[in-house]
Amino acid sequence: MPEGPRRGCRGGSEDAVTIHVRVRAERSPGEKRVAATPDSVKRLIAAGAAVDVEAEAGNASLLTDAAYEASGARIVPVTEPMVPGILFHVRPLTVADIEALPAGTVTVGTLDPFQNAAAVAAARDAGITAFALDMLPRISRAQSMDVLSSQALLAGYRLVTLAADAFGRMFGMTMTAAGTLAPARVLVLGAGVAGLQAIATAKRLGAVVSANDVRAASADEVRSVGGTFIDLDLGTAEAGGGYAKELAEDRARRQQELLAPHIAASDIVITTAAVPGRAAPRLVTAAMVSAMKPGSVLVDLAAESGGNIEGSVAGENRSIPVAGGALTLIGARDIQSDLAPDASKLYAMNCANFTALIVREGQIVIDLEDELVAGSLITHQGAITNERVASSVEEGRASASRGSGAEPQKATA
Repeated sequence: MPEGPRRGCRGGSEDAVTIHVRVRAERSPGEKRVAATPDSVKRLIAAGAAVDVEAEAGNASLLTDAAYEASGARIVPVTEPMVPGILFHVRPLTVADIEALPAGTVTVGTLDPFQNAAAVAAARDAGITAFALDMLPRISRAQSMDVLSSQALLAGYRLVTLAADAFGRMFGMTMTAAGTLAPARVLVLGAGVAGLQAIATAKRLGAVVSANDVRAASADEVRSVGGTFIDLDLGTAEAGGGYAKELAEDRARRQQELLAPHIAASDIVITTAAVPGRAAPRLVTAAMVSAMKPGSVLVDLAAESGGNIEGSVAGENRSIPVAGGALTLIGARDIQSDLAPDASKLYAMNCANFTALIVREGQIVIDLEDELVAGSLITHQGAITNERVASSVEEGRASASRGSGAEPQKATA
């Protein structure tokens, strides 16, 4: 780490230079989002940046190359080497992506560093300064840059529309001369941003909604959006910064037991629980699923990270046999991409707002005394700067060495 972090670490010469921003066209199958929009490009250019957008990067978000050009960006082929500067991306970069970047590049986007140790190590070794916007401290000043919150908001809405489409019945109670239709009973497990949006959306559709979460503030938050909080009397489990932490094994088992009757009584179960740096907690077992009514629907937002629901598979709608028929189990995948135009608009502004923290007077300045900069910085000047991530990378390397029969190497991070 450099001394005098208030002065920062400058990229380029001491003279004023133009900052180059490259906007990546996402390569991951199913990913439709893009990390900049014409509006965010205008903001970057007004701040003194030159913006290159990879060809057709915004097509899946209904943003044409012509619209980017009209905003002042230059459209470049995907194969054109990057000019040293800042790279905007949505999905975590792969090792190959990182190794293709010029030394000194600053990357801004999601990284999921605990699940992508090899990419973190590659960024360190390649001299890349990597920021993980999914690691931003959850403080009020970060709200305009918080990609987790902006994308979770859309995910929560989409979870309910997926459930409604698969449910095949109305959500709200309807009284007619021919009879009364009962409201759908929706249970939401996990009341973070996605969960709260799911509660509010299901409530607007007329469902009777209940929810559970292990964080202390959850009860009031659930009630504020119209849900009924289920208190399991298990105490709270918080990791700080608005995140939940994993329950001990005995408490997790007790949680499942106490949730079982609520799940059995529900028409729709939506799960959104996540623990940073770990696999998603298992909240619903196969036995709990089999006890539900035929025609019920379960939607698992955490399917890509291990799943809150046993048997969920990311990207698959599974028909599960139960007594009297079958139910539907949906494993979410690329769910924000289902709403790509809106997701890209919010994500792009998150990236642009964060970039304002690290660009000053035409230069890249890494101010290590800024809580948001330091908290989201993962690699810089050939080192892994986040202690938890560094430990995770070294543990993974040691495990790999033991698995191959080699002696663990001495830590270099």
